[in-house]
Amino acid sequence: MGIIRSTALVAAALLSAVAQAATASTPAAVDLGLAARTTEVNLTVALALRNPDQALELMQSLYRPGSPQFRNFLTPAQFYKQFGPTAESIASVTKHFETAGFRVAQVTGTHLSITGSAAAVEAEFAVELHTFQAPATARTEALVFRAPVGTPTVAASIADSVAGVVGFDTIPRNRPRLRHALKHAATRPLPITSDSSGTTNPPGELLVTDFAQYYDVDPLYDVGLNGRGRTIGIVTFASFRPKDAFAYWSAVGLSVASNRITVVDVDGGSGPPSDAAGSDETTLDVEQSGGISPASKIEVYEAPNNSQGFVDDFAKVIDANVADTISCSWGEWEFFDTLTTNGNGDGPVKDPTSGHKASILQAVNDVLLQGALQGQSMYIASGDAGAYDTTDYFPVPSYPPPATSVVLSVDDPGVQQWATDVGGTTLAGPQVYPITATETVTINIPTEQAWGWDYLAPLCKALGADDPVTCGTYSVGTGGGVSSFVPRPFYQEGVAGMKATAADQTLNDQTPPSHIVPIFVTLPGGYTGRNVPDIALNADPQTGYVLYYTSSETGFGIDQEGGTSFAAPQMNGVTALFDEALGHRVGLLNSTLYDLVREGHAYGGSQAPLRDIKAGDNWYYHGLPGYDRTTGVGVPDFAKLLEAIVDQETF
Repeated sequence: MGIIRSTALVAAALLSAVAQAATASTPAAVDLGLAARTTEVNLTVALALRNPDQALELMQSLYRPGSPQFRNFLTPAQFYKQFGPTAESIASVTKHFETAGFRVAQVTGTHLSITGSAAAVEAEFAVELHTFQAPATARTEALVFRAPVGTPTVAASIADSVAGVVGFDTIPRNRPRLRHALKHAATRPLPITSDSSGTTNPPGELLVTDFAQYYDVDPLYDVGLNGRGRTIGIVTFASFRPKDAFAYWSAVGLSVASNRITVVDVDGGSGPPSDAAGSDETTLDVEQSGGISPASKIEVYEAPNNSQGFVDDFAKVIDANVADTISCSWGEWEFFDTLTTNGNGDGPVKDPTSGHKASILQAVNDVLLQGALQGQSMYIASGDAGAYDTTDYFPVPSYPPPATSVVLSVDDPGVQQWATDVGGTTLAGPQVYPITATETVTINIPTEQAWGWDYLAPLCKALGADDPVTCGTYSVGTGGGVSSFVPRPFYQEGVAGMKATAADQTLNDQTPPSHIVPIFVTLPGGYTGRNVPDIALNADPQTGYVLYYTSSETGFGIDQEGGTSFAAPQMNGVTALFDEALGHRVGLLNSTLYDLVREGHAYGGSQAPLRDIKAGDNWYYHGLPGYDRTTGVGVPDFAKLLEAIVDQETF
């Protein structure tokens, strides 16, 4: 796909890069040599789907108003019958791995779990498994992990039946899309924001009740909708304390069932709650989605934070088909899920006959395709690093950054075609920051705008940090841009404002101790990729929300937080209300959103379901009339959006 990689990239370099994605600038990992030969290794084998073209045709029919198949969603059994691997294919792959010394179990209609020794894995996949160690930093504990050196290869006899294999590495991969209010040195100025939003509490101290006021969810409550009979799913990679969620719901005056939360451990679960693992992320996901839809049941799918857990978590929630609507607020730069270079951890598995390489990106695409055909809505946080997703992983030395220090980049899984990518905004109003006992800085936001922390430049200047890198504001903001790997989906065709990838996007990271050797990547220019986000909600921590959370370091507290982490579960909760109102699942919301824009029914007038965001930026892309790569189609009026969805039912 036009990717150029330096031959100097060796195992420890990319292992360190991927590990840093989840462990906050861990110094370069040290290769400790081959893993013990008898170490038991569990892998997930994703089997290839049949009839992918027919699946896409069915997808378009299921989401086209007026079609006889409109929202006539499949069951998992129907999906597997039409598009899953045949019984003969499953039996053939199973026999192959059993003959090679693996224990094999079928865990979904399209996934096998295989378990064997490290020696058996190396022999089967023509790869070496090494143990690596990354030392502790001020923010992270020491990390020891397993990863392959070499590109795993699937045997030619089963290559046509296997879409991918994950589990070779145990590297923490995904990061939560949660942001704290701006900190500078020992100063944490909280904005004193006048209440211009029409909410009970001021922006920065918002509750789910304020969200309902501002985005017009209250009319849904007024007619008795509360998510009854619906199940919300949370895909996450850190455990949490349910008591925090119940304390939050009680504090905002919600009456909820004491047994509404079910935790589903995937691949053994996520371990004990901790700040380092990202337990605050899971906590807010549950508080927000469950607070907006107080009568819904909640299933929290917790998996280890590695590539196998990433794939297996989505596969489990979709194969179970219990959750009507799902959210995930974790992700990583999409490039990491396409790597083929030695030492990247779990990347593509090569077919030795055709040379085709199936990536984690493709494995998740296939799972989310199934979910959308089953009518499961999926909401993913777009990320909080603005138009430059790489700044979450690679240090930027100065501002403006050197030309090869950042690339326009987006986050996976939000960039997936069969999920709704949710971006972020900043709410309107003056933000008044105390600098000293007698000095304040006021920043006025005239209208809700795309979230990008470049607007905080006056605050940075007052704090003595004119450089946004030094201030900590670069490139914080709503994720958005164009995928370099995921093709533009059918529902974005014919929508004004779509763009292809930009040219001259080269990342050349030369900053020790981040890597042992440099990383050099050039992304393809002119690629007709998926544009993100699709929709947006308030996500700026400066105008953000209250989180009830028990820290593993400081105990229980009430914090001011933000990030697109909030926006995704909020969409999740509202969709449970939609499903209750309709009496069935609404499914993938994207077709409805883009149909409204394409047909001229999105904006304007008292019944407009969307409000166009035309101001603000994410450090590269700007809020513009119609679709843009900061807030997608805009922000919703949920009561009116439900009316538009109902209108489609009678098309």
